[in-house]
Amino acid sequence: MTSTAPAGTTARISDPGQAQRRILRVLVASQVLSGAGLAAGVTVGALLAQDMLGSTSLAGLPSALFTAGSALAALAVGRISQARGRRPGLATGYLTGAIGSAGVITAAVMGNPVLLFIALFVYGAGTATNLQARYAGADLAAPGHRARAVSTVLVATTLGGVAGPNLAAPTGDFAEHLGIPDLAGPFILSGAAYALAALVLALCLRPDPLLLARTVAQAGEADATPHPAVGDVADTTAGRGGVALGALVMVLTQLVMVAIMTMTPVHMHDHGQGTVASGLVIGIHIGAMYLPSPLTGWLVDRYGHMKIAAASGITLLAAGILAAVAPGDSVALLALALALLGLGWNFGLVSGTAIITDTVPLATRAKTQGLVDVSIAIAGATGGMASGIMVAATSYPALALTGGALSLALLPAVAATAYRR
Repeated sequence: MTSTAPAGTTARISDPGQAQRRILRVLVASQVLSGAGLAAGVTVGALLAQDMLGSTSLAGLPSALFTAGSALAALAVGRISQARGRRPGLATGYLTGAIGSAGVITAAVMGNPVLLFIALFVYGAGTATNLQARYAGADLAAPGHRARAVSTVLVATTLGGVAGPNLAAPTGDFAEHLGIPDLAGPFILSGAAYALAALVLALCLRPDPLLLARTVAQAGEADATPHPAVGDVADTTAGRGGVALGALVMVLTQLVMVAIMTMTPVHMHDHGQGTVASGLVIGIHIGAMYLPSPLTGWLVDRYGHMKIAAASGITLLAAGILAAVAPGDSVALLALALALLGLGWNFGLVSGTAIITDTVPLATRAKTQGLVDVSIAIAGATGGMASGIMVAATSYPALALTGGALSLALLPAVAATAYRR
């Protein structure tokens, strides 16, 4: 027999609007910390593997490994969240990322590439958790404000995400003072950042947004007066087609973004640029991935998912073309290309997340979101692994052009879904 909340329960539940404001503050704090953590692997992961192995063809392997690790973590975080709530799910994911960071440092000290690859796989849990946190921001949001709630969580990653790559050189110097290879320095920062993010969530993410959203929905059903601040589903008309479209948008944008981003530091290094220059470019890229989120959220809520998803494909095409034609020693043009790459990814992530959240009911939401993020992570792993192989076989411009052209596949998918509606 299905249990229902007694009449009048809604009045006794804490105001979801007030709880949402507190939850967003806690999520913002944890995202600022975790943003610094996720930047380490992006900035020096490929260079660390290249230094250990002496081969450019495997420089994309670290990105592939920590992205593959994020696939498993996304599934685990989604299932834990489904069963026990967002707080234990997210805290566990960040703690796992911190353990992976410690493993990378150990591998660098020992000069052990096998341990490095295993540790990078575990480190990927932090990336997955950073993305899963966006769903927690939308659990209690009103249907017409979900994209803005998602964007609030995403933009908080900007501070740490931009600062992290630009701390590559200082943390490298600090690591050398400790007798650790300089390229492992950023992972000292990432380990501390992920551990602090886990602590903040474990102590402060109360009430749990997903559990409270379920309670309010059940109470609303019992009272026959659903709470206006919490909607179970905003638009069920899209059904499975909506889930498929949202997943496709995020998978394709992740694939293109990771492929081009992963090989940009290596491309710059091959043209005489150091870690300071590549850290600056990646910092600008990560800023463009997250900083526009409030505007993107407003655009999605105002103009709809489809238009912003289409804009994602067009922006990624522009990024690929510019990255291909930019000279390898032009920090300014590569920074602009990577900024467009980050913006296109942001358009895709916010619009795709809103589509998924609006088409999946609370009863299965966290599990479905975890499965979708598994697909996103696999796409990222594929992009990271293939990027190094493709650059070794052809060139960085060829990779950038291929990624830009591939992003255009979003346009017919969006048009077909819009036509069916």
